[in-house]
Amino acid sequence: MSSDANDALITNFYAAFGARDGATMASCYAPDAKFSDPVFPDLKGDEPGLMWKMLTERADDLVIELAEHDASEDSGTAHWIATYTFTQTGRKVVNDVHAHFRFKDGKISEHMDDFSFYNWSRQALGASGLLLGWTPIIRGAVQKKARAGLDQYTSAR
Repeated sequence: MSSDANDALITNFYAAFGARDGATMASCYAPDAKFSDPVFPDLKGDEPGLMWKMLTERADDLVIELAEHDASEDSGTAHWIATYTFTQTGRKVVNDVHAHFRFKDGKISEHMDDFSFYNWSRQALGASGLLLGWTPIIRGAVQKKARAGLDQYTSAR
């Protein structure tokens, strides 16, 4: 696909995110897509789309800002900022994320989001994130809980 088409794909993906439209976000992924971030590592196939559906359905006050983005014929980047209340603790989070994409046949085939897990955990988890958010123990516990939530969401569909 052209760089313009991939640029539009990124724009549409984040517009759908801001509109809490997880179904449209899911439709942007190739059937064999791969996704990874510090909370949801190593998602494959339909899991990335299901994750976004789950997150957008649970979001009450989500605001997405696509600060910048760029795309070529086979790859792209985005810098985006999510502001929301982390429902498990009721704490406000502002997450500053850098995304890297690979495209195939007009869809996202690989998507990797990078953000500071420590900064996220300090905001989302409060004192435990401030004191222990940098440790593999907290990261592993958050990943395990996130995976269990996605598995429960998926099995209920």
